[in-house]
Amino acid sequence: MMFISLLLVISSCKENASKPLSETEILHQNQQQLTEVIIYDVFTPPVASRIYSYSSLASFEALRFMQPKSTSITAKLNGFKKMPEPEKGKKYNYTLAATKAFFTVVHKVVFSIDSLKNYEDRVFNQFKSSLDEETYNRSLAFGDSIGKIVLARAATDNYKQTRGMSKFLGSNEFGKWRPTPPDYFDGVEAHWGKMKPFVLDSAELQNRPMPIIPEFSSSPGSEYFKNVKEVYDIQNNLSEEQKTIAIYWDDNPFVVEHRGHTSYANKKITPGGHWMGITAIACRKTNADAFKTAKAYALTAVAMYDGFICCWSMKYKLNTIRPVTVINEHLNPQWQSLLQTPPFPEYPSGHSTITRAAATVLTNVFGDNFHFQDTSDLKYIGMKRDFKSFVQAADEASISRVYGGIHYRFSVDDGAKDGKIVGESVLKRVSN
Repeated sequence: MMFISLLLVISSCKENASKPLSETEILHQNQQQLTEVIIYDVFTPPVASRIYSYSSLASFEALRFMQPKSTSITAKLNGFKKMPEPEKGKKYNYTLAATKAFFTVVHKVVFSIDSLKNYEDRVFNQFKSSLDEETYNRSLAFGDSIGKIVLARAATDNYKQTRGMSKFLGSNEFGKWRPTPPDYFDGVEAHWGKMKPFVLDSAELQNRPMPIIPEFSSSPGSEYFKNVKEVYDIQNNLSEEQKTIAIYWDDNPFVVEHRGHTSYANKKITPGGHWMGITAIACRKTNADAFKTAKAYALTAVAMYDGFICCWSMKYKLNTIRPVTVINEHLNPQWQSLLQTPPFPEYPSGHSTITRAAATVLTNVFGDNFHFQDTSDLKYIGMKRDFKSFVQAADEASISRVYGGIHYRFSVDDGAKDGKIVGESVLKRVSN
């Protein structure tokens, strides 16, 4: 599947090589190229959100001068230095500057930068052929200076420090998470809660009370075990529509498939990549100009980044056991979840958190009752779905984790509540 999608991208690029891209389409293609690299490099979902957010912020900060009265987003976020401004009376191409800022950041936060070369050469040559040399060079230098300031903030967000922190191997304590079948990987991004948020004051949601979740119990009559049994019963009686929903929203970037004694990895889009794709769909459907497009990408990415931080902080603080572990020990030792259980604690649901955060922002940008066909995953898994609103899509993504057998209902419900708080916090901060 991965090789097919790459061939399609290469083929499409060759077919359109002679067709200059519009300013807005350049922004969309920049994001699409980044998504391909994120898939290829197999970044975890939290790390992918970091990549999308810094690169999208750099792009917006360079392009916003297209509208003289626009305000900086990074000036309202935590930890950014003041951005440079264009020289008065000098000519710039701000889409070129945005593209340069975008890739200045991307080159420092991904691995496979060589795979971007052909695309970048094509785009920069398009600008070079249509601009005078001074404007071209001035725009490049301006974009690069913005990219470097964004990278300076990235250097202080604790990412490097978390790379060297201890692994999380789980716990044998009663009711606590431990690695899950079939591969029993250790906990992914166990220290992501230590990352510096953009909008939140800390990894804790200030206006969210400490969650009251059912106390772990293996007793069949307990509230906790009722939730376990619900996952088990739903999974054993899935309708075709529920299976489709679970598979559609899986967005697991690295699923290990097992066929007898053979194992192989299947690379897919991340949850963040899926919602950046939905952002592109909304922009194209409304014929959003370059400014609105760049802003929509930046705000959506920021919301998901902060969503991952608060969600992962809670995951490792509460360290909740996964349904598959409880079901295998107390109901059916042979039972397997429809979806491969991700390797980290259960509560709250990450999908529910970040999708509702993204949906909250997109609803503010494009309006409620926004009908769209989601084709974000079409070339990766051959599926598409129709939605009446961003919130409906987020709600479906949320319940898909219960259908997939990997989350309890209270986890997806609380995750969605948290995501809404995060999205509203982003909108409140940037509107001030």
